[in-house]
Amino acid sequence: MIKAIKGTKDLLPVDSPRWKHLESIVEKVFKTFNYKEIRTPVFEETSLFARGIGEDTDIVGKEMYTFFDMGNTSLTLKPEMTASVVRAYNEHSLGSLQPVTKLYYIASMFRQERPQAGRLRQFNQFGAEAIGSSSPLLDVEMIQMSYNIVTDLGLKDLTIKINSLGVPKSRENYKNLLREYLNDKQHDLSEDSRKRFDTNILRIFDSKSTGDQKILKDAPKLMDHLDDESRADFEIVKEQLEKSHISYEVDPALVRGLDYYTKLTFEIISSSVGAQNALCGGGRYDLLIETLGGKPTPATGFAAGIERILLACENEKSFTVPDESLDIYIVRLDKTLESVVMQFADKLRKQNLSVDFDYLQRSVKAQMREANKMNAKFTLFVGGDEYEQEMTRLKNMESGKEEKISLNELDKLVSKIKNE
Repeated sequence: MIKAIKGTKDLLPVDSPRWKHLESIVEKVFKTFNYKEIRTPVFEETSLFARGIGEDTDIVGKEMYTFFDMGNTSLTLKPEMTASVVRAYNEHSLGSLQPVTKLYYIASMFRQERPQAGRLRQFNQFGAEAIGSSSPLLDVEMIQMSYNIVTDLGLKDLTIKINSLGVPKSRENYKNLLREYLNDKQHDLSEDSRKRFDTNILRIFDSKSTGDQKILKDAPKLMDHLDDESRADFEIVKEQLEKSHISYEVDPALVRGLDYYTKLTFEIISSSVGAQNALCGGGRYDLLIETLGGKPTPATGFAAGIERILLACENEKSFTVPDESLDIYIVRLDKTLESVVMQFADKLRKQNLSVDFDYLQRSVKAQMREANKMNAKFTLFVGGDEYEQEMTRLKNMESGKEEKISLNELDKLVSKIKNE
């Protein structure tokens, strides 16, 4: 038997209602903030992600699904969405259509990570990008949208962490201070952190090593070395979050390692999902559009993991989705009426009713069991003496009430089903 690839997961019909519920909330919230959907190809040129995510990151170095096509072009299944959105923004000159471009997406991503709870090799994200303004109000908007979505899903066990990375110049000065602090402590750092000391020193803050965290406890804080503009913008973000009644924590260790990230960075954490506890994260990336070949353009955004959010919802029992029901199941009383039943189903489906019937020549009793299994609201009995009299019998499966309806009164039948 061929089975699904390790780290991938089938989404079965029993799972779909929860996903559709989440997606409906995501789309509703983005609509209220006037964000428009964008869909990009599932694969891109590898160089896009090497430049857009960074050569020194684990994603580019270890986790991407990369292959060569027949033209010997290196392609990669997209491991994240921001680079693809920026590529589309640049390629189609979206900035010329309006000064601020507000986009959202729901899409699959691919990374060769070690599978664990809330982390798959093919996983799904929703997110948003706002391109064209350096206003900190757009940063606040990202937090508001992501927070509204997870709270609309009923999640409560949440913490919002925020930090500011400053601008490249002030951050470079801070890196020098951090390098001085860690210089004589390198031998005590973990192997990964020793590598990051030379390649991407800020990412040492991402280390899960308790030894590394103990060393970093007394390290200089980036927040204490911000430029005036970044500090002022950060104060605006905090003020607006407070006015929106959104609680937050300032976390000086919340960093992004790449140079094109600037100013605000944030995460929403849940204590309901174990070690991989970040439901979503985002921040400002004012230099990325230029890095990927566009004009210097400020931007901000966030991404959220759907599987991880649904795991948090399941653990918190934050919402329940009613079982999907069938409007009507047609019970055939006479085996010779298969064609008639098919025609009835066709007419009812054209009235936007969900309809099913038996395809296996089963008994009436077996058909009724199937109607119950499908959670049918009504059953329509076709056949017997009633059919000879050009009548049919409609049964309300909840109340058990039955009513005869003329075969020629389809409108009455449709109205009754839709109104009860």
